[in-house]
Amino acid sequence: MKKDKHSESKKTERNWWMYSTALLSVVVIAMAFVFLRPTNPKTVGNIVVTYINENLVQDADKATLTSVEEEAGMYKVITTYKGQEIPVYASKDGKFLFLSQPLDMSQTIPKYDNDQPTGFDAPDSNKPQVDLYVMSFCPYGVQAENTMKPVFDLLKNKADFNIWFIANVNGDTVDSIQALHGKNEAMENMRQICVMKNYDKTTLWNYIMEINANCYPIYRDENALNTCWRNAAKKFNINDKLIDDCSKSKEALEIMKQHEARVNQFGVRGSPTLIINGATYNGARTPDSFKQAICSGFSTQPSECSQVLEGSAATVSGSC
Repeated sequence: MKKDKHSESKKTERNWWMYSTALLSVVVIAMAFVFLRPTNPKTVGNIVVTYINENLVQDADKATLTSVEEEAGMYKVITTYKGQEIPVYASKDGKFLFLSQPLDMSQTIPKYDNDQPTGFDAPDSNKPQVDLYVMSFCPYGVQAENTMKPVFDLLKNKADFNIWFIANVNGDTVDSIQALHGKNEAMENMRQICVMKNYDKTTLWNYIMEINANCYPIYRDENALNTCWRNAAKKFNINDKLIDDCSKSKEALEIMKQHEARVNQFGVRGSPTLIINGATYNGARTPDSFKQAICSGFSTQPSECSQVLEGSAATVSGSC
């Protein structure tokens, strides 16, 4: 067991804003609160935001209260954090906050120093396999890719980095692919599969970073996206006609089916999901945290693992 060979800020890992699963908690236990005596909605909203800022947010940015409304016998509190509206739920008595689990707001969450271990320890191998499951236009997937890029640059010759796409294939044509963010995302998934097939991983990651920076913000505009991805391809000497033809081919569709099968095999349900040597990582999303998680999977750590990667602010721990 390698319990002490890595360190990471546990307080950042405590950024428990797993909003994509909040509703599940509400569905399961909402009825327990239907008959509680209501508290003023705005008062509960202020309690929630204060608790979040004092216990869950660890950087300079703070959450603000946008609105409060009743839902399923509870209060749905809309907060704004880093420009994103994020719903959370609270019991009407202002005592419990529901993210992925209920939190008693009368209790504070312990803070941890940077020298505390993460608790994540991937199985050992000579060359760790790093599998990042994403949707190409999921905001949280984009954040995870951007966070992983400096780790890839550091360890690309030491670990095996792979991107896998979360989508459903319901037929034998490209049009049968169903992606959460629509047809444009489905086609970008296919284009990136074709870049993987025809170019090296450095070229792939450079292309993805260009897509994330310039094309993701306009992905709903099909014409603008078409121009954008072609410009991204040409910037890194990728043949855009080759990629366009490939993305509509039976061969690429079969590869997408392999991605779908792998997603099902490992029970992946959200973008992003990071699996290292078969172990799912659920810690903080910073470059150094990703690096430490991957380095935990080496039988013998390379010297690169001792290098500290900059960028300590964790991204929001949500998923699509």
